[in-house]
Amino acid sequence: MKFGYTVFYVKDVPKTLDHYQAAFGCAVRFVHDSKLYGELETGATILAFAANEMAETNDIAIRASDPKDVAASVNITFVTEDVQSAYDHAVKNGAAAVMPPTTKPWGQTSSYVRDRDGHLVEIASPIGDGQA
Repeated sequence: MKFGYTVFYVKDVPKTLDHYQAAFGCAVRFVHDSKLYGELETGATILAFAANEMAETNDIAIRASDPKDVAASVNITFVTEDVQSAYDHAVKNGAAAVMPPTTKPWGQTSSYVRDRDGHLVEIASPIGDGQA
């Protein structure tokens, strides 16, 4: 078995895809004709978004994300060599600042923002040799 997808449930899939293109530089990989599901190009693992009503279609209950509420207890992480520039770009393009870039005790630089739907997104440097 391998990890294939992360799916965030969101209010408006096309607007979320537009937000991720602008704030994080992710290209759209696929959008279903219904506009209730879409995917981004993010590397080996797919980052996808499904409309909140898709949870009902799948017979699952969810707590809808709300940017005004406390973030859920999960985040995704984008890795980059230039955390400060990526963080500044994300905030300039609609992500809400949570924590500016800081260097962790293990040497990694990490920052946090929230996307338009309130999901927590970490922007971090790679963890290299001697960092763990």
